[in-house]
Amino acid sequence: MIHTSHALPSRRRSAEEQARFHQAITELWEQRITFNTVLGLKIESLDPATPRLRFEMRPELVGHFLYGRLHGGVISAALDAMGGFALTTAIGEKHPDESTDQVLHRFGRMGTIDLRIDYLRQGIGKHFIATAEVTRLGGRVGSTQMRLHNDEGVLIATGAAAYIVS
Repeated sequence: MIHTSHALPSRRRSAEEQARFHQAITELWEQRITFNTVLGLKIESLDPATPRLRFEMRPELVGHFLYGRLHGGVISAALDAMGGFALTTAIGEKHPDESTDQVLHRFGRMGTIDLRIDYLRQGIGKHFIATAEVTRLGGRVGSTQMRLHNDEGVLIATGAAAYIVS
């Protein structure tokens, strides 16, 4: 039996275009999505295999005034943003032949369609790290599993979400 591949070699972004893509994603997530700036979200990893966001604990994020715990809405919003960010990096990886502008155009249609958060422990810490795994990236819907840890590595909350991606 003769085996032949019908797949065409994929075109990759140039190093210059990849750097432009990373800069555009960073600007989008840290500055242009203004609610992310309210939360103080900063990108720690743009790697599609290990996307990661971080934010510092601040008085404005406290939900329980006596104990100084992170507000549950902040946890939910940070995990929702993390799921969207993970899909952003995955979409960029899925379409390596597209320019930065073409890929950014795809993000304009992205939105949360389902979100579930499980609060596991009190949101106490100096800073928090959100991570996510893309479990499915289809043509119309993407799904993620997210996690939020504090600065000591304690798992605070997990989440699962689905997003419209087209």
